[in-house]
Amino acid sequence: MTSAAFLSIVNLVVNHYPRHLDLAFGALAHPIRRGILARLATGEATVSELAKPHQVSAPAITKHLRILEKAGLLSRRKQGREHRIRLEAERLRAAQDWIEHHRKLWNERLDALEAYLKEMQKP
Repeated sequence: MTSAAFLSIVNLVVNHYPRHLDLAFGALAHPIRRGILARLATGEATVSELAKPHQVSAPAITKHLRILEKAGLLSRRKQGREHRIRLEAERLRAAQDWIEHHRKLWNERLDALEAYLKEMQKP
């Protein structure tokens, strides 16, 4: 396969997936955001509860929450003066489905390669 053909296939695969996956994976790239999501997996929380375990400023936590919100990984509702934050697991499921699809694909390809190599080693 030529490098141009390979790049064509890679570009097709990369451009085929919806934008929300890019946002979800981008949001998951930072350890503070992963920590926030892990905390939200146990239930709804206030912004101050989410900020407590992290040694960053309030504006930094707000920025992380906005990134997660833009990715569709959390939602917020105002209750009095507090913002209550909740995990939106559907986008995480979409990312998990993408990973699982590619895990299966590559396992099948590697199994086929292994079978081919074993066949080539036979006298």
